[in-house]
Amino acid sequence: MSAAPEPPHDPFFRAVTAPAFTHELLAGLAAGRCAAVRVPGFLSEERCAEVLAALEAQPFDSYQQARIDPPVMRFGVGVSDHMADGGVAEGYWKALEGHHEAWRGLGLSFDPFRTSREALAAAWPGGVEVGRRGGRAMGDGVAREPNQGFQVHFDDALREYEGDLLDVPLMGQFAFNLYLSVPPEGGETVIWRHRWQPQDEAHRLSAYYGYDETVVRGAESIELAPRVGEALLLDPRFFHAVRPSRGARRIALGFAVGVGTNGRLLTWA
Repeated sequence: MSAAPEPPHDPFFRAVTAPAFTHELLAGLAAGRCAAVRVPGFLSEERCAEVLAALEAQPFDSYQQARIDPPVMRFGVGVSDHMADGGVAEGYWKALEGHHEAWRGLGLSFDPFRTSREALAAAWPGGVEVGRRGGRAMGDGVAREPNQGFQVHFDDALREYEGDLLDVPLMGQFAFNLYLSVPPEGGETVIWRHRWQPQDEAHRLSAYYGYDETVVRGAESIELAPRVGEALLLDPRFFHAVRPSRGARRIALGFAVGVGTNGRLLTWA
């Protein structure tokens, strides 16, 4: 009896592991030559422990549960909770003031978001900066704790906002994650080789966020287990999800990265 044929594989749908981000890897991710880039040891265990100890003493809020369920906890402010009629609500800017004060209050010896941007800037000739909207700087990042997982979803500022989210139009988008704490089991990021199509809306779980996993049935996938200190840069326009954690908290720093038409990488949260 002959073996079943192997399912077709896209050689460009892969996760690349490297000792550091490079211009070649970032350009390849933007061009679609890979789906994700992993850099183990991006942040030392000592620095991870410093940030984690400071965060563990702080209360985390949840994203709006009417929009994201099961709940995902976070420390910091994300623009997704301040969407209004395809734009950004004025309350976002006021919330950012409290965000910056809260992060300064942690008393860290370094700024983990700036450190992350500087590492990306070293690999990108155009440089990296926090994106602006209406001349005002967006948020620099948040700490997320999706212990019950993230539903299947995609992130694409071009589809989620009317017009341009930032003052500089974007040609591409990445998602950056830096793991501070990982569970002994679960917590994997799953990426499917599937981008949004109009018929996918039949699988949407709510009016705002998340899809039933049937939306990616039959699609090729990659499963990535998180590791402390590892940075992950992925193309969030592919449908992706986070599996529930078992045995410990899963806490990661994160922000969005856009490739601007000015040649710079622009970040926001």
